[in-house]
Amino acid sequence: MNRLIGYVLGFVIAIIAVAVGIAIKWGPLMLLRVVLSVLFVGFTAILLFFAALTLYASSWKYFFPIAGMTAVSGLGAYLSIRWVHPWWILWIILFFIGVFGFGIWYMSEPDVSLGDRFRSASKLEEMGHYKAAARKYEKAGNYEKAAEMYLKLGWLESAAWAYEKAGNYEKAAELYEKLYESEGDTYYLKEAHEYWKKAGRMDRAAVALEKYAEEEPWFWEDVAELYEEIGNPEKAKASWEKALEYYLKEAEEEGVFWEDVGNIARKLGREELAREAYQKFLEYCVKEAEKDPMWWRHVAEAYEYLGEEEKAKEAMARYEEYRRRITKNEA
Repeated sequence: MNRLIGYVLGFVIAIIAVAVGIAIKWGPLMLLRVVLSVLFVGFTAILLFFAALTLYASSWKYFFPIAGMTAVSGLGAYLSIRWVHPWWILWIILFFIGVFGFGIWYMSEPDVSLGDRFRSASKLEEMGHYKAAARKYEKAGNYEKAAEMYLKLGWLESAAWAYEKAGNYEKAAELYEKLYESEGDTYYLKEAHEYWKKAGRMDRAAVALEKYAEEEPWFWEDVAELYEEIGNPEKAKASWEKALEYYLKEAEEEGVFWEDVGNIARKLGREELAREAYQKFLEYCVKEAEKDPMWWRHVAEAYEYLGEEEKAKEAMARYEEYRRRITKNEA
């Protein structure tokens, strides 16, 4: 990275040195001619490339404007090199400044037609131009009205986004739930859950997350914790049971999940299952520790779960010895 910065600085210094040399030897006017010539030639080459690209793609909508600008830029290059009609060069520069300004203005509302750009948002709404009105309301920071326009268009996701920007999280959550019902994509349930939480409606957030967990079961633990938070022990217990069912299946394939099985089983008062799960978690951790000493920490945790404090201390001592050795090697 330092070498690259050095190359860049060297190039810049070289350019400045050449410019100063030209100005001293041939005067500032020659420097201006050289600068303008280089800029116009480079810009013309770029425009030629894009003109060829649009011609190849038969994109006539863009080809003719680009071809026209290429011709104007080419004229600017010719005039700069020959240094004839300097005032024409000035008008060409002003022309491109105007084109650049128009481009920025156009990109500020890319989805709005030229005529609609000169109308107010309320006028566009009256005319039924809801898309253009929405863009105008957005630009003015009136996201509530923008959301109303999107709803009239039937664009629920855009409306939800606008309500989010307006801070109306309840409306956003409701729309995400409708999107789930119409499209069946669980992503919308997750979004609904997040916005119900932002709106302070933890009861609705829990319901949305519960529906989400029915299709994405690794979220049952989050559902259970949320129901505990809002004081619904029956729903919390039912969710913990489903979380336990999910982790039991996962633990059969990947032993690290026996820890989760043990924790949830203990929470549900199923001590026999909890102890059995912790024992399996211990066996898994010991095997992993033989390959990677980092796992001695988890071995210590497993022994703690089983109430074997001395063995937990021994495992933790092995983990700490491993960490000391790693730290020493890094130093």
